[in-house]
Amino acid sequence: MADTAIAWDTYSKQRPERRATNGRGETTWFNWTQYSDHGPGAELLGVQAGGLVLDVGCGKGGNAAHLAAIGMRAVGVDVSPQQLGAARERWGHTPGLELHQADAVSFLRQPGPQFDAVYSVYGAVWFSAPAELLPAIRERLRPGGQMVFSQRPPVEGCYGCQASYIPRGEDQDPAVVRRWDYEPDVWVSLLKEYGFTEVLARVLAAPPGPRTVGTLIVQAQA
Repeated sequence: MADTAIAWDTYSKQRPERRATNGRGETTWFNWTQYSDHGPGAELLGVQAGGLVLDVGCGKGGNAAHLAAIGMRAVGVDVSPQQLGAARERWGHTPGLELHQADAVSFLRQPGPQFDAVYSVYGAVWFSAPAELLPAIRERLRPGGQMVFSQRPPVEGCYGCQASYIPRGEDQDPAVVRRWDYEPDVWVSLLKEYGFTEVLARVLAAPPGPRTVGTLIVQAQA
C-alpha cells in the first residue's frame, strides 16, 4: 500500500484544486466527468437525504462533501494522505462527512454498515482488480443499493489491466499504478458475474469543444 499511496500523493500535487463555485454559482456540486459543468449529478445514486453513501477513491473530497451538504451521510475513503489532507482542510467542517485513509478493498472488508450507494469517480473502481473490489462492494451494499462509477473509456485495443504512469521529478522514473479498462459490454458482464443486476453502461459524449473523449458511466444494483 505504501508505494500506491506515494503514487497518489504525487498525483495529488499535480491536480488543480476544485473551483470555489461551479458555473451555477454553487459552492458544492457533484461531477461524474472530467469536464466542468457537464453531465448528470448525484441523482444517479438514487439516494435521498439521510442515506449512507461511500466514495471509494474520494481524492480531495469534493463529491462526497456535496452529498453531505445535501443531507446524506457521506463516507470517503482514499489511500493517499496528501489527498485526504486536502479534503479535510477544505471540507472537514461539513456535517455528515467522514473521511478514512485506507485502500478500498481493505476498508470494504472490515465489519461495518451496509451502504445505500457506493460510487467511484475516476477512482478506486478504475484502479482496483475487479475480482477483489466488485464482490467487496456487493457485500457492503444493502439489497437494492446502487453502485455507480465513471472513468475514461478504454483506448481501442487496450483492455484489461493497464499501466498508468504518474510523472515525478525530472530525474525520477514515473510512479506506476495499475488500472482496469473495459468496454461497456464487458463491464456489464463482469458486474452481472458478481451478482449485480439492472446494469447499464454507456459513454457520455464530451461537451462541444476541442476535446472529444467522453466519459464511461456504469450503474448497477445490488
